[in-house]
Amino acid sequence: MVAFLRSSDAFIWSIGTDARFRSTIVTLILLDSTPDFASVADRFEAISRMAPMFRKRVVPSPWPAPPRWEPDPEFDLAFHLRRVGAPRSGDLDGVLELARLAAMADFDAAHPLWEATLIEGMAGGGAALLCRMNHALTDGVGAVEIGRLLFDDLAQGRPLPTPKQPDLLQLTRMAAGALFGSMRAGPALVVEAMLRPVATFGMAGALTASVWRTTRPRRRRSPMMQKRGSIRELVMHEVSKDALHRAAEIAGGSLNDAFLAAVSGGLGRYHAEHGVSVEELVVMMPINLRTKTDQVGGNRTTLMRFAVPTGPADSAVRIRKIHELTGAQRAEKTVPVTPLIAGALNLVPDWYTRSLFQNVDFLASDVPGFPTPVSLAGAAVRRQYAFAPTLGTAVNITLLSYGDVCAFGINVDTAAIPDVAAFRDCLIESFDEVLALDA
Repeated sequence: MVAFLRSSDAFIWSIGTDARFRSTIVTLILLDSTPDFASVADRFEAISRMAPMFRKRVVPSPWPAPPRWEPDPEFDLAFHLRRVGAPRSGDLDGVLELARLAAMADFDAAHPLWEATLIEGMAGGGAALLCRMNHALTDGVGAVEIGRLLFDDLAQGRPLPTPKQPDLLQLTRMAAGALFGSMRAGPALVVEAMLRPVATFGMAGALTASVWRTTRPRRRRSPMMQKRGSIRELVMHEVSKDALHRAAEIAGGSLNDAFLAAVSGGLGRYHAEHGVSVEELVVMMPINLRTKTDQVGGNRTTLMRFAVPTGPADSAVRIRKIHELTGAQRAEKTVPVTPLIAGALNLVPDWYTRSLFQNVDFLASDVPGFPTPVSLAGAAVRRQYAFAPTLGTAVNITLLSYGDVCAFGINVDTAAIPDVAAFRDCLIESFDEVLALDA
């Protein structure tokens, strides 16, 4: 049976042919010691069995069918899993430079779209695992689920519980349920349209309006961050998750609202430092659609675009405003049908789909990580940072939580933001301002 890429996966894959839109996810995992490499290899072998795309390559299909997954007849785990010594003096800056180069590099399309490198001999006896994969393989939440196959529960010293995969009988029931559900829904919709034509057409009109809001062309709001290139700089920052959550609650929002408010405020500061005034910026925010029945891997998110304020200076007011805006996005009627929209976008000209991303100022993603400490083959995980692709925006800031830490992986397009050091300082100042609400 032919396994086609899901619409959202095919969409991500197609725009990645342009280096500015390259869809590589890089994860940097810092360890307190060097894990047993043979055990690490065993874990990745298990992952490749549990998530079949890790043994498959992407091959084109005749138009208009999407690309498809095809087993790599020459799959070699050693090609994808490597070990190297730490660069320079073994400090974090050297490892971050390896992550930066990994974020910009393309994959060999003849093989599965992932690599993992164990970096040994870091200062203080530590090590790092640098993973990179194409976004078509999985999204952020899916990557955390894959991590359940890789890590052990540090307190219990045993593998974490893995998500249960549906067996053939379950899959058959799910498919049958969807089919007969659609058959039942069809006549019901016809009857509803006859009995309540005004309400039915009103619902159709609301959905059409929602689709237009989701896919319409937008103009980026920043007069500064106009250029787009293929060179990236990676920046890291972290704050206490509890402190950020308390600050959000004080302002009447969620942790994600406080995160967005800090990022938008930092971008506003960066513009102001360069003598440019900007009241709002267009953000692209992933919304998780993953369910318990979804298999490991693949993308189960939708990307919503909307404008967020860079002010006022009062962080609490900004958080409340963003809370209203994000709530409206999650309530959009298009959210359940975004896979269909993604499929339609696969058929339109490349210039249009790329314009949807290029005319976004920044991308921000909040990924819940492991709430308790984990280890890898005997080495405790100290921190995890995720650097998600910019996808044509000026910068992607990804929050990946781990225990009581919110770790921010910041992937900067240097053509859009050439003064990376100043931007980093502005971002940190904005986070400090948000956290001060809890002081």
